[in-house]
Amino acid sequence: MKFLKYIPIVVLFFLYSCTTIKVVTDYDTKVDFSNYKTFAFYKTGIDKAEISTLDKKRILRAIENALLAQGFVKSNNPDFLVSIFTKSRRQVNVNQNNMGFGWGWNPWMWNGINNNLNVSEYTEGNLFIDFIDKDKKELIWQGVGSGALKLQSVQKKEERIQLFVKEIISKFPPSVE
Repeated sequence: MKFLKYIPIVVLFFLYSCTTIKVVTDYDTKVDFSNYKTFAFYKTGIDKAEISTLDKKRILRAIENALLAQGFVKSNNPDFLVSIFTKSRRQVNVNQNNMGFGWGWNPWMWNGINNNLNVSEYTEGNLFIDFIDKDKKELIWQGVGSGALKLQSVQKKEERIQLFVKEIISKFPPSVE
């Protein structure tokens, strides 16, 4: 019965893992990011993203707000260009829970209530945010956020996109280690 007190922790961990966004970044180590103060969107790259126009607007609005909040300025003559790319794929999780007491194997419970198989499907989305040096036309920084996407209300979708973008942009500029 002691294991019952851990069930809420396991459930919270499972729910938390479904809502988290994993972020990875890559950047050119030879670039001095303190030289970049102004930005603009790279329309050619953004047009290639295979998502709805409404979602593009949501993402671009969130990126703009995040960069402005960090002190960058949107400009017609920018230091760097911002582009996006998206990918998604269906994920299937199969979990077998054998809830029993004690050690050993019980042949009478093989197909009983102690043998649970859970299958869940969801769509995992990846949002790539690229920063390109305007003069050199070279990629200088890339942030990638990965997380579960759900069909939900417009408000929830907007919040999820803002969370994705906030988590990614928070890693820019890269810290020098």
